[in-house]
Amino acid sequence: MISSKQIILSISTIFILTSCTSKSPYTNRSQMIFVSSSEEMALGEKSYKEALNEAKVINNTKDSQRIKIIGQKIAQVSQKNDFKWEFNLVEDDQANAFCLPGGKVVVYTGILKYAKNDDQLATVISHEIAHALARHGAERMSQNMVQQGVGMIGNIVVGATAPQYQNAFNIAYGAGSNLGVMLPYGRLQESEADEIGIYLMYNAGYNISEAIKFWENMNEGKSDRSDFFSTHPSSDTRISDIQKIINKINKDK
Repeated sequence: MISSKQIILSISTIFILTSCTSKSPYTNRSQMIFVSSSEEMALGEKSYKEALNEAKVINNTKDSQRIKIIGQKIAQVSQKNDFKWEFNLVEDDQANAFCLPGGKVVVYTGILKYAKNDDQLATVISHEIAHALARHGAERMSQNMVQQGVGMIGNIVVGATAPQYQNAFNIAYGAGSNLGVMLPYGRLQESEADEIGIYLMYNAGYNISEAIKFWENMNEGKSDRSDFFSTHPSSDTRISDIQKIINKINKDK
């Protein structure tokens, strides 16, 4: 027989879950997020400072200025005035970039050989910003928290400060490792960031057709063409999906 305590716990759990539903921008996908935006941004700020302390930040070069200018143009159309935007170029051969909560964007020098013009660089930056706007990291944190128990979720919902916040953040973002060694987002989140990113590019006045060329550049020399065992879409799948988004935008003009 189910006890009254179990019934109350079940009702409380349902209430918590339903009260923490949000919508991702542009796609309007329903998300379950238990972490407040302010707490998420505070953790992002902390991790960002720690990461930059371990990196070689490049300043006062043409490329570093390009990243700041392109980033600010995309930030202006993001409708996130509560973000304290920062854009930095870091010396690293990896073809990578990321955006932490609160608008902390880091681009690696290794990506510049694939992003051959401003529109293609905007593809990279808008994609990473899209992850932050859609709160994909917070969504992943929440999923980790669910696995650890509803009791912790209850603490988060009422705004209690707990060390589990930092632990969940580290798990979700791969923080605590070398700069940029972040856990990959799931296939759904990657595809969603592609879609949101294209709209950001378009609204910021960049040539969205260059997104296709960027991913073609990234695809050159890649031998693995399958996305069956991957958390990310394959380049071919990604390019096909992005082309559909571009076609829709052009049709709706």
